[in-house]
Amino acid sequence: MRNIVIKITTIMKSNIYILFLLVIIISCKTNNDSPPTAEYIVNKAIEVSGKDAFKHSNVSFTFRNKKYTSEGHCNHYIYSRVSRKPDTLIKDFYEPGKSFKRYINDSLFQVADTTAQKYAESINSVHYFVQLPYRLNDKAVNKTYIGLDTIKNKTYHQLQVTFDQKGGGTDFQDVYMYWFGKKDYKLDYLAYSFVVNGGGIRFREAYNERYIDSIRFVDYRNYKPKLDDIKLQNISKAFNNNQLELLSKIENKKIQVEKSKEKC
Repeated sequence: MRNIVIKITTIMKSNIYILFLLVIIISCKTNNDSPPTAEYIVNKAIEVSGKDAFKHSNVSFTFRNKKYTSEGHCNHYIYSRVSRKPDTLIKDFYEPGKSFKRYINDSLFQVADTTAQKYAESINSVHYFVQLPYRLNDKAVNKTYIGLDTIKNKTYHQLQVTFDQKGGGTDFQDVYMYWFGKKDYKLDYLAYSFVVNGGGIRFREAYNERYIDSIRFVDYRNYKPKLDDIKLQNISKAFNNNQLELLSKIENKKIQVEKSKEKC
C-alpha cells in the first residue's frame, strides 16, 4: 500500500512538472509570436540611426542651394535656413512652438503672420525628413503597427503615423507609412498622403546611406503613382509592380555635425 502511494505521488509530481514546462513553453511561444509594438520598432530604429545625437549636435547641410542648420538644445531645437540672391542674404530662424524671424542682410525683416507660418512649416518639413526616425517620437505623433510587408524581397515592419491637430502643424491631416527592416530596423521607405494642392500620394526610397559622427543620413528617390486609383495602403505593392514614376531626388549635401558642449 505504501509503495502504491509513493508511485501515485511520484506520478502526480511528474505530471505537475510536465504541465509546468508546457505552460512555460506555450507562454514563450505566445510572447515570441506576438507582434512588436510601434513604440519598440521606432526606438530600435532610433538606436541604429544615432540614438539621441540630434539633441546634442549642431547639424548643417545644403538642400537645393540653401543651407539648413539644426541646433540641438536638449529638449528643443532652433532651425535655420540661409539663402543667397544677388546682393541679398536671407536668414530665417525658426524655434518650434515659439517664434520665426527673418533677417535680410543682417537686418530684422517684419513678416506677416501667415507668411511666417508658411516659411516655418517649410523649414520644419526639410529638417523633419533629415531627422527621421528620431522625430517619430514627437508628442503629436500617433503610431500604429500595421504588420509585416515585403519590398524588393526584404521583409519590413510597417507602421502608420497620424498627427494630433495640436502640435501636428498645418498638415496634421496627412497620413504617413514607414517601413523598417525586420532585422536591422533601418528606415528604408516611407510614404504619405496629403490634402493640400488637390492632394496626392508620395513614396520615398532611401539610398546613399552614410554615417557622420554616429548619425545615419540618407537621400531619397521621390515617387508618385502612375494611376490615380492607387491607395496609400497599397503603395508598396505598386512600387514592387513598377506602378510608380520618379518625380525627383531629395539630396542633402555638405553635411556637417558638430557635437554640442551643452549638458542636459
